[in-house]
Amino acid sequence: MMNITSRHLYCHSFGHTFGRSFRMRAVSIAVATLSFSAQHALAQTSGQGQLKEVVVTGNPLGATQIIAPTSTLSGDALTLRAKATLGETLDTLPGVSSTYFGPNASRPIIRGLDGDRIRVLQNSASNMDASALSFDHAVPNDPISIERVEVLRGAAALQYGGSAVGGVVNVIDNRIPSESQFDAKGGVSGKADLGYATGNKEKSGAVLLEAGNSKFVIHADVSARKSDDVVVPIELECTKPGRPELAKKICNSANNVKGAAVGGSLLFDKGYVGASFSSYQSDYGTVAEDEVTIGMKSTRLALEGELRNLSGFITGVKGQLSQTDYKHTEFEGEEAGTVFKNKGTDFRLTAKHAKLGGFEGVVGLQTESTRFSADGAESFAPYSKTTQTALYVVEEMPTAWGKISMGARSEKVKVTSLGNAGAANPDNFPPGSRSFSPNSFALGALVKLSPAWQLTSNIAHTQRAPKDYELYANGPHIATAAWETGNSNLGLEKSNSLDVGVAFKQGAHKFAFNAYTSQFSNYIGLDSTGNTRNSDGEFNPAEDGLTDTVYSGVRARFTGFEASGTVRVLGAGGFSQAIGPDHSLDIDLRADAVRATNLTTGQALPRIAPLRVGATAVLTAGRFGARLGFDHATAQNRVPTVGQMATPAYTLWNAALTYKMKAGPSQLTWFAKVDNLTNKLAYSASSILTTTAFPKAPLPGRSLKVGLQVTF
Repeated sequence: MMNITSRHLYCHSFGHTFGRSFRMRAVSIAVATLSFSAQHALAQTSGQGQLKEVVVTGNPLGATQIIAPTSTLSGDALTLRAKATLGETLDTLPGVSSTYFGPNASRPIIRGLDGDRIRVLQNSASNMDASALSFDHAVPNDPISIERVEVLRGAAALQYGGSAVGGVVNVIDNRIPSESQFDAKGGVSGKADLGYATGNKEKSGAVLLEAGNSKFVIHADVSARKSDDVVVPIELECTKPGRPELAKKICNSANNVKGAAVGGSLLFDKGYVGASFSSYQSDYGTVAEDEVTIGMKSTRLALEGELRNLSGFITGVKGQLSQTDYKHTEFEGEEAGTVFKNKGTDFRLTAKHAKLGGFEGVVGLQTESTRFSADGAESFAPYSKTTQTALYVVEEMPTAWGKISMGARSEKVKVTSLGNAGAANPDNFPPGSRSFSPNSFALGALVKLSPAWQLTSNIAHTQRAPKDYELYANGPHIATAAWETGNSNLGLEKSNSLDVGVAFKQGAHKFAFNAYTSQFSNYIGLDSTGNTRNSDGEFNPAEDGLTDTVYSGVRARFTGFEASGTVRVLGAGGFSQAIGPDHSLDIDLRADAVRATNLTTGQALPRIAPLRVGATAVLTAGRFGARLGFDHATAQNRVPTVGQMATPAYTLWNAALTYKMKAGPSQLTWFAKVDNLTNKLAYSASSILTTTAFPKAPLPGRSLKVGLQVTF
């Protein structure tokens, strides 16, 4: 379906990194705990300067936070950061970068780990799709319909298992309300968002309504986003019919997204029970090929219930069941090509127990079953079935000096290749089956040095079962310009991780710093054999071919740091209070870096973000707000000697204005923001599209977005 040569030009360097990312899931659980843990604790500190914890949905212990292993985005912070994809929305948070396959497909990268090593959840339950399989596959979530995003790490992440090595990104939309904001008489509340951006002529909107009383709540939301090709600072070639041959736009980067959901809950004194149904559709260009588009549809049914404040040893029980039906079709022009499907069910039952020997915690059972299929010329992975059953425990104990936390997870995983009887290349996928028994554990501690200072640390050992494509892939993966071959003899991916951090909070001033390292004794990566193949699998063809790659285990190491802080220059709790009431001026600071090495070859691992630093001045003046900031990425010259080019340094400036006002019972927030204020040409070091000899998609150019958010 797709032109192999063009794919090869833009995607040649991908192979080795993609495999690596997929296998890091179990490790990142451990490594990640501290950094965002201290960082978020600082962000939620009280005005007295006391470091304290914050409740997050992803934490099974609720109010008794496990060393605050999370970073959150909500409210104005989420509104002003929101992009068309989840990855770009979270990009530039300390420790978080993006895969950036153009403006329509992007997953978060956490501490250098991406793909299937990052677990993307919806309301703490599995969000099954095919986004981890290839960079051009989008995540079926639009940030415009999200109420909050949490980045979870550490011992608490063990409850999610699977692809949680790099961390957990939990998308929260309140489609199954767990409590009511209404009294017995009932009422209605809601939110509406409207926006327009100049850089891609994007028009977006969303409406959310909730109604009910103290006994029940119903929820409904709809959202839509439509955009043209994205403007960039340089002229790029385009062969798509009806488009100019040269234009300062990323060819084939338009999108059209629609989403809708209904849900509701019955509430009672000690809990709730509820359900939701959601649908997401997206039609978008893949940008690596000028005439290839993807038509995606995902539907999801979720059931959820909880009993709280029970007497006896078991003080609470929560159950979640979700079923997802995902499908996307790749088109070249009007002709349908490969069809990807992923259907699955996720069940999770968690019981919270009373204190036992000083420990309070939860024990849980999780089962997950998925069926994957790919039909067409680019079906490089077989029909497969994966089943997983896991028991996990997460515990916490307060001490005189702080607290300790621990988590453990034991799994049984079976991965079965069902072959591809209906595929274009059925002989590539003989049936087969493997069973694995991974076990992981983590131990963390928080030490309160003073009311303003605390130390955190986490150590973990993680094991992860190989994925279906790592075991049984055998075919042309055109999106990565590689012929991928699985290894059915792969063993468990294993790693040991250490994370240490320090956090400070006094008045409005706060600071967090974390350093981490992860050592992999068996890191499953996708490595080049030095050969090429054509789309029929023939070796070393005369014309340009696909890079021949094989999954294998290597030794690897990831080390890095994250830092963040806020300095109040003017206002209450700052250096000076010579400013009016409800007025303040803060300077937000951030920095991160990660160094990743294949210890078997001594080479750098590919597609790793460079050292990044940033700062934003935040002015609040009554109803008005203003922001001006920059994010600087240094040059990434530490790349493999074969298959990846270095990327130059860049600095992107951004600015925003907000104004809040009342209109009857409604709160209106008007906003305007400018991204890439100086229209700087920049390429992402962590994107497969911009680390090859012929960069295809630079980061977007200057764009003004104006919008209105109404809450009532």
